Amino acid sequence: MPKTPARTRARAAKSPDRVVLVERPEDGVAVVRLHRPKATNALNLALQSQLAAVFVELAADATVRCIVLTGGGQVFAAGGDIKGLEQAGPIEIMQRHTERVWAPIEHCPKPVIAAVCGYAYGGGAELTMHCDIIIAGEGARFAQPEIRIGIMPGIGGTQRLVRAVGKFNAMRMLLTGKPVDAAEARLMGLVSMVVPDAQVLPEALAMAHAIAAMPPLAAEQIKEVVLAGMDASLGTALALERKANQLLFATADQKEGMQAFIEKRKPKFRGR
Repeated sequence: MPKTPARTRARAAKSPDRVVLVERPEDGVAVVRLHRPKATNALNLALQSQLAAVFVELAADATVRCIVLTGGGQVFAAGGDIKGLEQAGPIEIMQRHTERVWAPIEHCPKPVIAAVCGYAYGGGAELTMHCDIIIAGEGARFAQPEIRIGIMPGIGGTQRLVRAVGKFNAMRMLLTGKPVDAAEARLMGLVSMVVPDAQVLPEALAMAHAIAAMPPLAAEQIKEVVLAGMDASLGTALALERKANQLLFATADQKEGMQAFIEKRKPKFRGR
């Protein structure tokens, strides 16, 4: 597993107010780590704001080809910060515009892998569903428990969950608030793969490195077409696919990839 760069460790030590840490190796993979260990990574306004800023920065960085999002080895994220919500009124909640805060994650053009250990509850589960691939440890748990405190998901939990696992599994999770373990989440289609807890981050990094070695323009087009096509008719989605496929034939990476295949050598993709 790649070591944390010295500059990242120094940054964390000098910035105690940072609740989102970023590791930026020079191999195209960025690691984004939620860092509120004493609050089980609860998604308060500061963490959400920093997370949005990080994703804006990484989306614009041409050296980053894949992003791994993790909460660490014990917990991914416990959900919303209830202490900051208890006394809030509806107008205040509306004016927080969380949809704008989460937009940089939702619209990130780079592939994003969630590496989930421990529990991902409420907003934590919703955060994983903003990602493209979810790798969970055997001890991971997923839940939308908002109904138990008199509210409901507000960051896409009702909509992304039903698209991921279907109406009946989604309704069970949403209306009971009960968690599902990683194995069940995998069977439901909520999780891409399940590995031993100690292997979650190494597995996510290995996959991220494999993706980062692919042509980035093709990866970006694949992500864009998959997401845009999910809510379109099949005919419209297939048209989007055809146009994106045609566009990639204008790239230098397409020429390099096919030439390397013919010459039986490893391609060198440059994102052009």
